[in-house]
Amino acid sequence: MSNLALVEETNDYIVVNKTAGLITEKSPYENNTVENQVFNHILKGKPKPYVGVIHRLDRVTSGVLIFAKKKSILVSFNDLFSTRKIQKTYLAIVKNKPPKPKGQLVNFLVKNNLEKRADIVQSKSKNTLDCRLSYTVIDQNDFGYLLEVKPKTGRFHQIRAQLSHIGLPIIGDDKYGSDQKYLPQSVCLHAWKLTYEDSATKTSKTFEAPLPKHKFWKFKSM
Repeated sequence: MSNLALVEETNDYIVVNKTAGLITEKSPYENNTVENQVFNHILKGKPKPYVGVIHRLDRVTSGVLIFAKKKSILVSFNDLFSTRKIQKTYLAIVKNKPPKPKGQLVNFLVKNNLEKRADIVQSKSKNTLDCRLSYTVIDQNDFGYLLEVKPKTGRFHQIRAQLSHIGLPIIGDDKYGSDQKYLPQSVCLHAWKLTYEDSATKTSKTFEAPLPKHKFWKFKSM
């Protein structure tokens, strides 16, 4: 079982750096999930731990995840996420050179349940969802270009689908057109930061997950 990578822990919540390849929630089909790891960690100091899954990351994505240790904290964070009061910042590595150093992507997305992917379509319909994100090229290495990505909506696979749609599939993401090999069950997409306003202190709070320790992620600026 993988070791749990702690970012921050309080009496109210626990923040971890999820390893790519793991699913977030408990499953009858897998024993090693991030939720299982968090439960076992809390169990060491508390006989009946509460673990609330606040949000999720795809199996192939690494990065910052928050779990609540109290029901009231789960409710509070759920409200922050549902009202878009939390800013998510991702890092993605793409092999192809972006058309612009920064940009805004606005698309219509359809969830393809049969193929477990998101498709970008040209026109709006009753089945489409609006999806928006901004990206900025912040560095480059021998493998590709490092993008800072800030989604404005929270759609299924939207970063992967939207970047692929403009010719920038994320490295390792063969589901969306990448021809570059990476680690098994992983793509070069990392949930880097979560930022929100702490209701108690009225100050900005940011959780940051260190980058994966892999040669693809070695950049001079990071």
